[in-house]
Amino acid sequence: MTPTPANIPEQLLPLAVPIGDLTPYHRNPRSGDIPSIAESLTVNGQYRAIVVNKGTFTGRLNEILAGNHTHAAAQQLGWNQIAVTWVDVDDDAAARIVIVDNRTNDLAGYDSALLAEVLSEIPDLAGTGYDRESVDRLLDDTSLPETLELTSDGAGTGAAATVDYLQWGYLQWESKRVRITSEEVEALNAIYTKFVDDTNSDLGFGWHVLQEAHQEGEPA
Repeated sequence: MTPTPANIPEQLLPLAVPIGDLTPYHRNPRSGDIPSIAESLTVNGQYRAIVVNKGTFTGRLNEILAGNHTHAAAQQLGWNQIAVTWVDVDDDAAARIVIVDNRTNDLAGYDSALLAEVLSEIPDLAGTGYDRESVDRLLDDTSLPETLELTSDGAGTGAAATVDYLQWGYLQWESKRVRITSEEVEALNAIYTKFVDDTNSDLGFGWHVLQEAHQEGEPA
């Protein structure tokens, strides 16, 4: 009796087939990141079935149309089974499925600010396809609004008021980013200027700020 696969959820188990019975698509133009997919399978398990053509009309039995690299990653991990949904189409339809499965991913985009926010809230990035460095780059590329538009300036002129101190800057370390006000920016600039004047370098400025904050927080 074949043991129950540990990384296939109960809902997909009825779709599980021996992984060795399947063959990759014979002309797949797509290259995939097998290590990242393998990491996702290890952390998240198989959360969707791959698509396999029965081959009645192509003569190529059990050919994978969508999920070729998931199959390869699962084989690399030593899986014995994988969940499959079946189609039975001719060569033209099979090629269209392979191409559109890849092309729709190419055409998709991201709300970079929202993506950065979601990734920043995940304590462990394993299984996301991102690491700390890539999240930091994403945060660097995500610009903050310069001003916040309000409905009225409060003076009865009909003009819109702007408040530029609510999002004047931010502090960032690893994947964390904290918004700071204009007053905080001015205070940091003063501390930074004095530090550079005293040391002729900005090396160690972060540690200096942390020490200053710790000393201010100590009881007298």
